[in-house]
Amino acid sequence: MAELYANEKKESEKEIMILQEKLQEHGYELPKAAAPAANYVPYVITGNLIHVSGQIPFLNGEEMHIGRLGEDMSLEDGVKAAEACALNILAQVNDAVDGDWSRVKRCIKLGGFVNSTPDFCDQPRVINGASDLIGKIMGEAGKHARFAVGAPSLPLGIAVEIDAIFEVEA
Repeated sequence: MAELYANEKKESEKEIMILQEKLQEHGYELPKAAAPAANYVPYVITGNLIHVSGQIPFLNGEEMHIGRLGEDMSLEDGVKAAEACALNILAQVNDAVDGDWSRVKRCIKLGGFVNSTPDFCDQPRVINGASDLIGKIMGEAGKHARFAVGAPSLPLGIAVEIDAIFEVEA
C-alpha cells in the first residue's frame, strides 16, 4: 500500500512539474494561491466542478495593475492584468487538486470584469489575456466559454477580475 501511495505521489509531482514547465516555456511562473480578501473561500468543489472565486491581478501578494482602462491604463496593461488573474486561477486550481493536474479535464468558463470608462469597448481583447494563457498551458482542454464586461469600478481599484469553472475527475 505504501508503494502505491509513493507512486501516486510521484505522478502528482510529475503533473505539477509539467504545469510549471509549460508556464516557464511561455515566460510565466505559478504564483502562490492567494488567500481570500473578504468573507468567501477561494474555490468550491461540487461534484466534478471547481468554481474559482474572482481572482485579481496581484501576484504573490504584490499589488499591481491598479487603474482604469480607457483612462490611465492601456489595452496592453489590461491584457497583462488578465494574464495575472489567469495565473492566480491556475494557482487556485492547483490547490484544489492538490497539485494533481491529471485530475483536471478542462476549463469550462471564464468570467471577466474590466474596470473601464464608458467609451472603452475592448473588454473582450483584455480578457483574451487570460483566455490565451490558459489555452497555451492547457491546449484543447483550455478552450472555454466566456464573458467579458466593463464595470465602472472594481475592488481595490484593480483593472481586471476573473472567475472560472473547471471540470475535474470526481
